[in-house]
Amino acid sequence: MKTLLPSILVLGLVFNSLALLAQNNYNVNVDKKNLAVQGYDLVAYFEDHKPVKGSEEFTFKYETATYHFASKAHLNTFKKNPEKYLPEYGGFCAYGVSRGYAVGVDPDAWSIVDGKLYLNYSLKVQKTWSEDKPGYIKKADQNWPTVGKN
Repeated sequence: MKTLLPSILVLGLVFNSLALLAQNNYNVNVDKKNLAVQGYDLVAYFEDHKPVKGSEEFTFKYETATYHFASKAHLNTFKKNPEKYLPEYGGFCAYGVSRGYAVGVDPDAWSIVDGKLYLNYSLKVQKTWSEDKPGYIKKADQNWPTVGKN
């Protein structure tokens, strides 16, 4: 029994670690080069209040995706607090996630709600999304644990 106890503890830790990884292992909307948000600068949405194409000169890999920024200042801002700037739902269309599926986005179709960045498939979809942002966010939050892992 004494020799089994360490093995059981180790197995328990391994399974616990795998469960935590599975909980946080959501998909991120990237292209074939692993570039997120089509290379747009995430910080610009918050600070410049508009979409701005990033540059390969200011590149940063965070977790599973690569991000571009328009300036060194934006890159450094992102590095200090990436979670603040990452789009919700892995950068997939927030309206799509509210409907139960993950689809791409148009970087020009965006909004910030309660300090969080939401992207949409198109300007037309964004118009629908804007009719009930709180309702769609609630549905997307409920769907994301399933949609984000498919």
